[in-house]
Amino acid sequence: YGAKVRAPHALVMTFLFKSGSLREKLKSIAQATYTHSRNLAYFVFTYKGLMALQSRLQGKKVPFHSFFAACIGGWLVFGDNNPINSQIVMYLLSRILFGLSRLAVEKGYIPQPKQDPFPLVAALIWGTVLWLFEYHRQTLQPSLQSSMTYLYDDSEVWHDVSDFLIYNKRTDSK
Repeated sequence: YGAKVRAPHALVMTFLFKSGSLREKLKSIAQATYTHSRNLAYFVFTYKGLMALQSRLQGKKVPFHSFFAACIGGWLVFGDNNPINSQIVMYLLSRILFGLSRLAVEKGYIPQPKQDPFPLVAALIWGTVLWLFEYHRQTLQPSLQSSMTYLYDDSEVWHDVSDFLIYNKRTDSK
C-alpha cells in the first residue's frame, strides 16, 4: 500500500521540484517509496501485535487497546521527524480534526450546524496558509513551501506555454 500511495506522489514531486540527474531523481523516488512502505509495514506489524497481546492479556478487546497500541507504534515508527513521517502525520492530523468534529456533533457535544461549515473551514484554512506563506514562510513544511513557491512566486514570470506544461523556471542556459 505504501508503494502504491508514495511512488506516484514521489514521482511527480521529484520531477517538479528536485534538481539532479535522472539517476539521482529515480533513486530519490525509490528511497521515498521504500521509506513510506517500510514505515507503514512496521507500524501495522507493531499495532496488530500489540492489539493481540493486550487482548490475550485481558481476555478481551477493549477500546483503549487501539489507542495505546497506536501510540506505541506511532512513537516507535513515526517518531523520527523526517519528510516522509512529517507528511504522513500531517495527512492524519487533517483527517482526525474532521473526524473529531463529526464525532462531537454525533455525540451532541456541539450542535448540528444549520449550514455546511466546510466553506468557512476552507476559507479559514486558505487564509491562514497564505498568510503564513507570505509572512512566515519558514514555519511551513518544506514540500508545502516548494509547492506554494511554484504556484505563487514562480508564476510571476511568464516565458511561453511551456511554463505551464513543464516548469516555469528557466535555467541560465535558455
